[in-house]
Amino acid sequence: MNYCSHCGAPVSVKIPEGDERPRHVCERCDTIHYQNPKIVAGVLPTWKDQILFCRRAIEPRKGLWTLPAGFMENNETVAEAACRETYEEAHARLAGVELYTVISLPHISQVYMLYRGELDDGSYSPGIESLETRLFDIDTIPWGELAFKTIEKTLQCFVEDRKSGTFPVHNLTITPAKK
Repeated sequence: MNYCSHCGAPVSVKIPEGDERPRHVCERCDTIHYQNPKIVAGVLPTWKDQILFCRRAIEPRKGLWTLPAGFMENNETVAEAACRETYEEAHARLAGVELYTVISLPHISQVYMLYRGELDDGSYSPGIESLETRLFDIDTIPWGELAFKTIEKTLQCFVEDRKSGTFPVHNLTITPAKK
Protein backbone atom coordinates (compact mmCIF):
# COMPACT_ATOMS: atom_id res chain seq x y z
CA MET A 1 0.00 0.00 0.00
CA ASN A 2 1.40 3.37 -1.01
CA TYR A 3 -1.47 5.81 -0.49
CA CYS A 4 -4.29 6.28 2.00
CA SER A 5 -7.68 5.19 0.69
CA HIS A 6 -9.27 7.76 3.01
CA CYS A 7 -7.42 10.95 1.98
CA GLY A 8 -4.92 9.97 -0.75
CA ALA A 9 -1.77 10.96 1.17
CA PRO A 10 1.28 8.66 1.36
CA VAL A 11 1.32 5.93 3.99
CA SER A 12 4.26 4.55 5.90
CA VAL A 13 4.72 1.32 7.81
CA LYS A 14 5.07 1.84 11.55
CA ILE A 15 3.79 0.48 14.85
CA PRO A 16 0.90 2.72 15.95
CA GLU A 17 0.69 3.80 19.57
CA GLY A 18 -1.00 1.11 21.65
CA ASP A 19 -0.35 -1.54 18.99
CA GLU A 20 2.41 -4.13 18.66
CA ARG A 21 2.42 -4.85 14.94
CA PRO A 22 3.64 -2.82 11.98
CA ARG A 23 0.71 -1.26 10.08
CA HIS A 24 0.24 1.03 7.08
CA VAL A 25 -0.51 4.44 8.64
CA CYS A 26 -1.44 7.60 6.76
CA GLU A 27 1.11 10.37 7.20
CA ARG A 28 -1.59 13.06 6.94
CA CYS A 29 -4.81 11.80 8.58
CA ASP A 30 -3.29 9.04 10.78
CA THR A 31 -5.75 6.43 9.47
CA ILE A 32 -4.49 2.94 10.26
CA HIS A 33 -5.01 0.53 7.37
CA TYR A 34 -5.36 -2.96 8.83
CA GLN A 35 -4.71 -5.97 6.64
CA ASN A 36 -6.71 -8.97 7.77
CA PRO A 37 -7.03 -12.59 6.65
CA LYS A 38 -9.44 -13.51 3.87
CA ILE A 39 -12.35 -15.83 4.67
CA VAL A 40 -13.03 -18.66 2.23
CA ALA A 41 -16.53 -20.09 2.66
CA GLY A 42 -17.73 -23.34 1.19
CA VAL A 43 -19.81 -26.47 1.58
CA LEU A 44 -19.34 -30.21 1.59
CA PRO A 45 -22.62 -30.87 -0.25
CA THR A 46 -24.15 -34.31 -0.05
CA TRP A 47 -26.97 -36.08 -1.82
CA LYS A 48 -28.01 -39.27 -0.09
CA ASP A 49 -24.66 -41.07 0.45
CA GLN A 50 -22.69 -39.13 -2.15
CA ILE A 51 -20.63 -35.92 -2.14
CA LEU A 52 -20.89 -33.26 -4.84
CA PHE A 53 -17.55 -32.17 -6.31
CA CYS A 54 -16.64 -29.48 -8.83
CA ARG A 55 -13.76 -29.75 -11.30
CA ARG A 56 -12.11 -26.31 -11.35
CA ALA A 57 -12.29 -24.29 -14.58
CA ILE A 58 -10.00 -21.56 -13.23
CA GLU A 59 -6.58 -21.20 -11.68
CA PRO A 60 -5.25 -21.96 -9.20
CA ARG A 61 -5.36 -25.74 -9.62
CA LYS A 62 -7.45 -25.72 -12.81
CA GLY A 63 -8.75 -29.18 -13.74
CA LEU A 64 -8.61 -30.61 -10.22
CA TRP A 65 -11.56 -31.53 -8.00
CA THR A 66 -12.77 -29.41 -5.10
CA LEU A 67 -15.80 -28.67 -3.00
CA PRO A 68 -17.66 -25.47 -3.89
CA ALA A 69 -15.99 -22.60 -2.04
CA GLY A 70 -14.74 -19.08 -2.53
CA PHE A 71 -14.00 -15.76 -0.92
CA MET A 72 -16.64 -14.25 1.29
CA GLU A 73 -18.11 -10.93 0.10
CA ASN A 74 -18.97 -7.90 2.20
CA ASN A 75 -22.50 -7.75 3.62
CA GLU A 76 -23.10 -11.50 3.81
CA THR A 77 -22.84 -14.08 6.56
CA VAL A 78 -20.37 -16.93 6.26
CA ALA A 79 -23.24 -19.38 5.71
CA GLU A 80 -24.71 -17.12 3.00
CA ALA A 81 -21.30 -16.96 1.31
CA ALA A 82 -20.98 -20.75 1.41
CA CYS A 83 -24.43 -21.23 -0.11
CA ARG A 84 -23.80 -18.52 -2.74
CA GLU A 85 -20.53 -20.18 -3.76
CA THR A 86 -22.29 -23.55 -4.03
CA TYR A 87 -24.90 -22.03 -6.33
CA GLU A 88 -22.31 -20.15 -8.41
CA GLU A 89 -20.04 -23.18 -8.88
CA ALA A 90 -22.56 -26.03 -8.98
CA HIS A 91 -26.02 -24.49 -9.51
CA ALA A 92 -27.08 -26.35 -6.38
CA ARG A 93 -29.32 -25.21 -3.53
CA LEU A 94 -28.79 -26.54 -0.02
CA ALA A 95 -30.72 -27.48 3.10
CA GLY A 96 -29.51 -28.15 6.64
CA VAL A 97 -26.28 -26.17 6.35
CA GLU A 98 -24.08 -26.54 9.47
CA LEU A 99 -20.51 -25.40 10.16
CA TYR A 100 -18.13 -28.34 9.86
CA THR A 101 -14.46 -27.33 9.51
CA VAL A 102 -12.59 -24.14 10.36
CA ILE A 103 -9.12 -24.32 8.87
CA SER A 104 -6.50 -21.63 9.45
CA LEU A 105 -3.76 -21.09 6.87
CA PRO A 106 -1.62 -18.45 8.59
CA HIS A 107 1.14 -18.59 5.96
CA ILE A 108 -1.25 -17.19 3.31
CA SER A 109 -3.56 -15.27 5.67
CA GLN A 110 -6.69 -17.27 4.88
CA VAL A 111 -9.33 -18.99 7.00
CA TYR A 112 -11.52 -21.67 5.41
CA MET A 113 -14.96 -22.15 6.92
CA LEU A 114 -16.60 -25.18 5.37
CA TYR A 115 -20.14 -26.31 6.09
CA ARG A 116 -21.98 -29.58 5.58
CA GLY A 117 -25.26 -29.41 3.71
CA GLU A 118 -27.67 -31.61 1.79
CA LEU A 119 -28.62 -30.81 -1.79
CA ASP A 120 -32.13 -29.41 -1.60
CA ASP A 121 -33.56 -31.31 -4.57
CA GLY A 122 -30.60 -33.27 -5.93
CA SER A 123 -30.11 -31.01 -8.94
CA TYR A 124 -26.74 -29.55 -9.90
CA SER A 125 -24.77 -28.51 -12.97
CA PRO A 126 -21.45 -26.76 -13.65
CA GLY A 127 -21.28 -23.05 -12.97
CA ILE A 128 -18.92 -20.66 -14.72
CA GLU A 129 -15.95 -21.64 -12.50
CA SER A 130 -16.50 -25.40 -12.94
CA LEU A 131 -15.62 -27.65 -15.87
CA GLU A 132 -17.95 -30.32 -14.49
CA THR A 133 -19.84 -31.30 -11.38
CA ARG A 134 -20.22 -34.85 -10.19
CA LEU A 135 -21.40 -36.93 -7.26
CA PHE A 136 -18.84 -39.32 -5.80
CA ASP A 137 -19.33 -42.20 -3.38
CA ILE A 138 -16.98 -42.24 -0.37
CA ASP A 139 -14.97 -45.07 -1.93
CA THR A 140 -14.52 -43.18 -5.23
CA ILE A 141 -13.35 -39.80 -3.86
CA PRO A 142 -10.60 -38.64 -6.26
CA TRP A 143 -7.99 -38.26 -3.49
CA GLY A 144 -5.07 -37.86 -5.88
CA GLU A 145 -6.84 -35.15 -7.88
CA LEU A 146 -7.96 -32.80 -5.09
CA ALA A 147 -7.17 -29.12 -5.64
CA PHE A 148 -6.47 -28.04 -2.07
CA LYS A 149 -5.20 -29.46 1.23
CA THR A 150 -8.17 -27.80 3.02
CA ILE A 151 -10.56 -29.89 0.95
CA GLU A 152 -8.56 -33.05 1.62
CA LYS A 153 -8.59 -32.40 5.39
CA THR A 154 -12.33 -31.70 5.40
CA LEU A 155 -13.01 -34.91 3.47
CA GLN A 156 -10.79 -36.92 5.82
CA CYS A 157 -12.80 -35.60 8.78
CA PHE A 158 -16.05 -36.45 6.98
CA VAL A 159 -15.01 -40.02 6.15
CA GLU A 160 -14.04 -40.62 9.80
CA ASP A 161 -17.11 -38.90 11.26
CA ARG A 162 -19.48 -40.91 9.06
CA LYS A 163 -18.29 -44.05 10.85
CA SER A 164 -19.64 -42.76 14.18
CA GLY A 165 -22.52 -40.74 12.75
CA THR A 166 -21.45 -37.62 14.68
CA PHE A 167 -20.15 -34.50 12.94
CA PRO A 168 -18.47 -32.11 15.39
CA VAL A 169 -16.93 -28.85 14.25
CA HIS A 170 -13.23 -29.42 13.49
CA ASN A 171 -10.76 -26.58 14.12
CA LEU A 172 -7.57 -27.24 12.14
CA THR A 173 -4.41 -25.44 11.06
CA ILE A 174 -2.42 -26.16 7.92
CA THR A 175 1.15 -24.94 7.69
CA PRO A 176 3.65 -25.58 4.93
CA ALA A 177 5.96 -28.55 5.35
CA LYS A 178 9.41 -27.67 6.64
CA LYS A 179 12.11 -28.04 4.01
